[in-house]
Order: sequence, then C-alpha cells, then structure tokens
Amino acid sequence: MSQQKDRPNDKKTERLVKEAAEAARAEETLIATRKAKAARLRARGDNPFANDVTEGEPLVELAAVRARFDGARAAAEPRPEGAAPERSASAAADRYDPARVEPVPFRVAGRVLFVRSFGGVTFVRLRDRTGELQLYCEQGSLADFERLEDIDLGDFVEAHGVAMATQKGELSIRAGRLRLLTKAYRPLPTKTSFKDVESRYRMRYVDLVANPHVAGVFRARTAIVAALRGFLDARGFLEVETPTMHTLVGGAAAKPFKTHHNALDLELFMRIAPELFLKRLVVGGFERVYEIARCYRNEGLSTRHNPEFTMLEYYQAYATYETLMDATEAMLRHVDARLAERLPAEHAAWAAQRTYSLERFERVPMAEGIARALSKSGLPADVPQRVAADDAPIKEWAKAAKASGREIDWTNFRAGAKKCESPGELVFCAYEYVVEPFLTRDYRTEAGDKSVPVFIIDYPFEVSPLARKKDSDPSLVDRFELFIDGRELCNAFSELNDPEDQDARFRAQVEKKSRGEEETMDYDADYVRALEHGLPPTAGFGMGVDRLTMLLTGATSIRDVILFPLLRPETDA
Repeated sequence: MSQQKDRPNDKKTERLVKEAAEAARAEETLIATRKAKAARLRARGDNPFANDVTEGEPLVELAAVRARFDGARAAAEPRPEGAAPERSASAAADRYDPARVEPVPFRVAGRVLFVRSFGGVTFVRLRDRTGELQLYCEQGSLADFERLEDIDLGDFVEAHGVAMATQKGELSIRAGRLRLLTKAYRPLPTKTSFKDVESRYRMRYVDLVANPHVAGVFRARTAIVAALRGFLDARGFLEVETPTMHTLVGGAAAKPFKTHHNALDLELFMRIAPELFLKRLVVGGFERVYEIARCYRNEGLSTRHNPEFTMLEYYQAYATYETLMDATEAMLRHVDARLAERLPAEHAAWAAQRTYSLERFERVPMAEGIARALSKSGLPADVPQRVAADDAPIKEWAKAAKASGREIDWTNFRAGAKKCESPGELVFCAYEYVVEPFLTRDYRTEAGDKSVPVFIIDYPFEVSPLARKKDSDPSLVDRFELFIDGRELCNAFSELNDPEDQDARFRAQVEKKSRGEEETMDYDADYVRALEHGLPPTAGFGMGVDRLTMLLTGATSIRDVILFPLLRPETDA
C-alpha cells in the first residue's frame, strides 16, 4: 500500500498552528518590552499605574473641548439662506480655522489609539467615553519630550495644554505636560485583526475598543432600558424587585436551572419569569407594577436564545389584553423615538436598514391566521387534523405549498402533531409550522416593501396555563404574542384570576410533569391562596429586552446585544 500523502486540511491546520505560535511569541516579546518600560518608569520615581487623577485642575471630557469650539465656529460661519441647522455641534464642519481657535488651557485624559512621529512633532490620538481628540506634542513645547518613547498604543495618559488647530485644520491640544496614567501590557488589536466572533464575545473589553460600533449597540441598549422605564413611570407604574431564586418552578413553561442553599438545605430554582410574584403584588394593592428582570432558562443556545437574559414584565389592574396591545404599539414607538434622540447618527443608520415598519400593526386571531395561511399555500382546511391522524398526502401537499412559494417543515410538523393531546395543542402546533415562518411574507405595508408587526391573538387555553379564558369562547384565552420582522418579541394576556380554574390548570401541569415533560410548572399553593384573596381584573405583559435591542439595532444574534454572553470555558491549545 502506498503511503498516503498529507491531506490539504492537515497542511492548513499545521500552518494555522504555526502562525498562532509565531503570533504568541511576538506578543510575548512585546509584553516583555512594555513591562521593561514600566520598570524604567518606576526606577525614575514615576508610577505606571497612577491613581492621583483627581488632583489639580478638573479633567475636561474630549467632547466638551470639541463642543466649545464647534459652537463658536458654527456661529461664525455663514450658512446658505434656507439651510437647515446642523443636527449637532460636532457635525458643523470638518475644519477649524487656526486663527479662530482661542488658546484655552485644558486638562484631558484618555486611551492612546495611535502615535505618529514626524521629527520634532508627535501626534497622539486619545479616546475617552465621549469621543476622540488629538494631542500635538512638539519638541521645545512639551516638557520631557523624549519620554514619549514610554508611551504605547492602549496606554492611558493625561495631558495639560491649550487648544489649537493644526495647519490641516484639526482641533488639537498643544501639550505642555504629558504623563502616563496606566501602562497597557498587551497591545490593542487593529480594526481588521480582531474579527473572530468568539474572541470578540470572550474579550468584550477588547471588542469595545477595537470595534466602536459595538459600543454604540450597548449605548443603545442602555437608552432602550431607560426609555422603557420612562414610558412606564410616566403612566404610574411602580418598579420593584422580586426573588431570583424560587422554591417552585413557575411563571412560564421552561426548564429551570437548579441551585442549592446550604444553610437551609433547600433545592432552589433560578427564576424563569417573575410573573407569579408580580401578580401577588397586584393582589396586595400595587395595581401597576413592573420589573426589568434577569431570568434563566436551561435551554439551548441560538441566535435568539441565551440561558441568561433580561425581561420586562408589567401588570396593570383594570385592564385587558386589548388595552395592552394599544400600550405596546405606543411603547415601541416611544422607545424608538427616544433612541433616535439619544443616538441620532447610529439610529439613522439602523433605521435605514430595517425591513419592517412600526407605523401599522396587524391583529390576527390564531385560527384565522391558520386558515389564511393554508389557503395561500393551496392546502385544505383540515390539514392539522389529517397530519395528526397520519392521514395526509404529505408529498402532494408539499408540492402544492412549494408552488405557492412556501417550504413547510412537514417532518417536524407531523412529529409535533402526533404528540398533541388536545385540539388546542394541535391548533398551536399547526400555527407554529404553517403560519409563524411566513408572517413577514404575509403581512406587509401597503407599498409591500416592508413587513408589519403582527399580534397573534386568541390562543388555545391548553397552551396558556396562566391566561384568562375568553368569555365568548372558553376554548380560547385572551392572549397575544407580538412578532416583528419574524421574531417573537412580546407575550401578554388578561390574567386568570379564578382560583379554582388556576388550581385545575396547575394540576394539569403537574400531571404532564409526571409523564416526563420537562417544560412544565409546579403546583404553587401559595399563589392559589393569593388568588383566593382576590386579584382584580388584570392584564400582564412580558418582553425580552435583548430581543428588543436586537430589533432596533439590527443585530442578528442575541450575543451581539449581551455584553458577556455564555460561552464554553476557554481551553489551552
């Protein structure tokens, strides 16, 4: 037998390992050089990790320096008649007139992004939380000019100097004094070198520096959470905190994480939702209450699922799920408007890429949505029942659906339908495979260029163990889920406040658990007791904050909007 030659993949792996080893050696050399600089600083009495930044003149943010002269320049420059005002001072123009920049002294600090030397002049680019600005370091003007050799990319420095504009018109600080505040032992990556997705998630502290647009997404998240709070606070809601460790599984149908309390010798569950505690508070008289809650579900990872995530849940007494649909439309438009105010440039870029519109929302009963989808697919109305009974010409139906432009997952549809134990569960199963994947296609703006948000309403009671049955049809509940751009965003319903009905539904959940189903709730006797004290007519709402941030910033993965998403432990090569 002839000896097998090296395969291409083996050679590629060998090359990658070699390149990684060379890069590691190069970085070790660079780190050693930077540590030597730190030692040199200590030897001459300087601290490479200083902590006296509060002494002396107050630090001025870099954006404040720029804004001072932007405003003066914008006021001095003539504008064409009828021209609109600039959206911000920093957008007024790209050039500064050196003759107009008053030499005002400033003390600034930030991280060094780059250093460029031209003989007796060195330019140092700084960044702080507000923006970037250039230092102009000139031999003869800067004390201890030669000490610039101690400065590396990534270091934090402090500078004293006066404002100026270079001959090319860039606003700068002419540094009279410059000192190192923190020595960075490891180098910053370039914009092109730090693109590996897992490395970005694992080292978010580097990602935020190397990829400024990432920081924009997390600033947006903060603005979104603030806008949600503002919307609810203005309507008389009270923000509260409820337990994150529960003795029972409840509030949603999901598999929990388990933990143990040693002192009480108790098995506990990390909460999958704050629902039951918030409704207890409504019983107690907090008629409008909300929580922005960290929740945990022991489920798989995907672009839309992270085991640890953030939910907004709120409950409003004397309201129905229809009340909350109106409120949801108003809330989402409010949050989007506040985001545009806080981050105008970023929001404009995100909005330009949207494939959906928030101008109009559809409200579609689940049964109606199924009938409409089957009709558009060229399929008979009894498809769900025949699939469950294994009396379905799947190949014929698949051909008809494909001719209408729809690829239905018949294999999983059939497997799911066979597991259904009630008509309501079968309706929900049919919805998941026949309707939900095609929402963005079936519900469009009048121009047809964008999808519109869709409230799917009136769910079967069998899949909604905490929702109130409809008075007009007890087989359904007053519930909605909102889908935007094909993603589920919100879940809400008129709350079940009949303690006997709730008791029966809890017992049904326990029965399912006894048959091996994992995503079920426990029987919560205390919650039933709370309902026996009286829960007023109430509507409740839940929304994933991570998914809302994804939606408004155009992120394609939930990990892009969570600062430190869950990852497998890092292993040595």
